[in-house]
Amino acid sequence: MPSNPSDMSPESRTVSPRRIVVAMSGGVDSSVAAALLQRQGHDVIGVTLQLYDHGEAVGRRGSCCAGQDIHDARRVADRLGIPHYVLDYEERFKTAVMQSFADSYAAGETPIPCVTCNQQIKFSELLGTTRDLGAEVLATGHYIELRQGPCGPELYRAQDAARDQSYFLFATSKAQLASLLFPLGAYPKAEIRALARELDLPVADKPDSQDICFVPNGHYTNVIERLKPAAVEPGDIVHEDGRVLGRHAGIVHYTIGQRKGLGIAGGAPLYVLRLDAANRRVVVGPRESLCAHWIMLRGVNWLGDEPISADGLDVAVRIRSSAPPQPATLFQCEDNVKVLLRDGDYGIAAGQACVFYADASPRARVLGGGWIERTSGRTEQVGPREEETSRQGSGQRALRAGYGA
Repeated sequence: MPSNPSDMSPESRTVSPRRIVVAMSGGVDSSVAAALLQRQGHDVIGVTLQLYDHGEAVGRRGSCCAGQDIHDARRVADRLGIPHYVLDYEERFKTAVMQSFADSYAAGETPIPCVTCNQQIKFSELLGTTRDLGAEVLATGHYIELRQGPCGPELYRAQDAARDQSYFLFATSKAQLASLLFPLGAYPKAEIRALARELDLPVADKPDSQDICFVPNGHYTNVIERLKPAAVEPGDIVHEDGRVLGRHAGIVHYTIGQRKGLGIAGGAPLYVLRLDAANRRVVVGPRESLCAHWIMLRGVNWLGDEPISADGLDVAVRIRSSAPPQPATLFQCEDNVKVLLRDGDYGIAAGQACVFYADASPRARVLGGGWIERTSGRTEQVGPREEETSRQGSGQRALRAGYGA
């Protein structure tokens, strides 16, 4: 852990004072990031994005970028004596994030809007604003560590494993990393709270946000119904063997792996296996039918130093933000990547992310990731190594390629 507030992450200790834009959400993390950078002698500018209906958001607790959060960010900036700007990104956010969220659900997927927001708003649009303000880099309060490696910037899991946000930042490109700072990667959350109190920041005891900012109280179906009405049209609940077992009120009410709340009774337990959006069907079956070993990805962002070998690359992957990394092998397949899970997993949902790590260690290097498009069982194979791959030790080839922590 850093010994004092001026000892931040490795990349911050090696730079001269410069102008830095800090994305300030109004929470404790980004507020402390701004304070630490200012204490280091940097010329700090705070920027807060108005992303979702300011009027509706005022006073809403537990969601980022709401009216109260904009007010809190301004109070912190005033306390630090730094310039603060509020930028209206509502239209861009609605198009790039909210509509994409609704479209993904309508297609039978389970999207992660926070990744899309980081990829297309914060680390794209806001980086442009950073340059417009004459700043060299953009800093955020994310818990992830950025180090300088022999081939350029490298991402690593945060020191505080419970707060590590690498799963949500896999889509950050190498070009974007060159203009980013993550000051909190080497800190535990408890120390950030303590620093906020020491610095007398008005948000020192503010609760962390939990909800998706445009989904108040977790009622995401209301948002989808407004943006994509067809996604809540009724249809059949069908067993994988073809039997119609009941009706549903819209596929958006279901997710892969769901067991409870299916509205069908009797027999052995059934789980949602897939969502057939084209035919408005919820397909169910036994738990064993949920098990997948192969994952086909789209939109892969590769952060490794060398291309994925034709023979495959042993790594560790996370297929849920709350899941630990598990052993897997990556195979390059034309323009995308296919993943072989050594032990298989259950309930993998299209639209979620599969994030690559050099190994399963707590401070492993992040090698990128992609969006889950579809899954299949062990019998589908690819490449010359096939089943041999699943028996090899995860991380061995990655370490040989120089991706060790």
